Amino acid sequence: MSVSAPAPAISESSTHDASTEPRPRTHRRFDRTARLLGEPALQRLASSTVTVFGIGGVGAFAAEALVRSGVGRVILVDFDRICVTNTNRQVHAMKGTLGKRKVDVMAERLRAINPDAVIEARAEFYSAASAARLLVPEPDVVIDAIDNVTAKMNLIMTCLRERLRIISAMGAAARMDPTRVRVVDLCETSIDPFARDIRRSLRQKYGLDATRPTGVVAVFSEELPIAPSALAYDHDGFECVCPGGQNGLNDCDHRNRVEGSAVFVPATFGITAAATAVKMLLGQPVLKAKKRRRAPRTAPSAATSSTTSPATSPFAAASSPAGREQTGG
Repeated sequence: MSVSAPAPAISESSTHDASTEPRPRTHRRFDRTARLLGEPALQRLASSTVTVFGIGGVGAFAAEALVRSGVGRVILVDFDRICVTNTNRQVHAMKGTLGKRKVDVMAERLRAINPDAVIEARAEFYSAASAARLLVPEPDVVIDAIDNVTAKMNLIMTCLRERLRIISAMGAAARMDPTRVRVVDLCETSIDPFARDIRRSLRQKYGLDATRPTGVVAVFSEELPIAPSALAYDHDGFECVCPGGQNGLNDCDHRNRVEGSAVFVPATFGITAAATAVKMLLGQPVLKAKKRRRAPRTAPSAATSSTTSPATSPFAAASSPAGREQTGG
């Protein structure tokens, strides 16, 4: 018994001209994103560039979320290699990748997710000397997941000077609760000692008044950091086992202490940073508008209507709430 071939979706004898059908503009891999955001938004993301500095516990998750969201060009910047101690929280760390450059492993992973995306891997340490080169081509958004304080501050100030939109991750290590992650202007960060040190150092070194809105979007946690526990093999303090750990740039052995960390909060930081970047690219608001004071129900007296108290003036400078951890790499 012969089996006939399946009939074509559109019959050749049909008078309907298939060439007049609108061709699908969205690849099926982004079907759900397009249904959520709309095809015009997806096209906008596909033509956008985001540079991620620091491809560790925060940055790697941010980069993957960007590519899975349809961002067409992602530039990865990190000089570091994957260490066995990264396995518990960094998406690229697993058997077979230890000792390899983070940007190379991550770039290969991202190209497998979206072969149409342009993924650039730059195995360099960000510094004032490399800033101009690493910010070319000019990104539409910068995600800062750097855990070196000097490099982090320079990147923030460079982006402010060049009017580049930046999302900066504060301390993600030493925490367990992903529900305490927030997105605010840097001036509104609180609780986090790392964010407090960044604000103070930016004021002292660069003259940036971080008690007022800065234009730097910060991802931070309201959870108090947890002090690290000593381990059985810490005979003479922490001993770095990372490949290339003693690199003269950001040596593990030079840290005052090594914070504990788990995947929950760094991953949430990264995905939150990516979501914020996508909102920026689509022109959506990323910071909540402050609630306005309700107008008094009764009209003010003549004695009080002519002047405005500094305490209630909308132009009165608001003091910043108090806010040193690694970014969580």
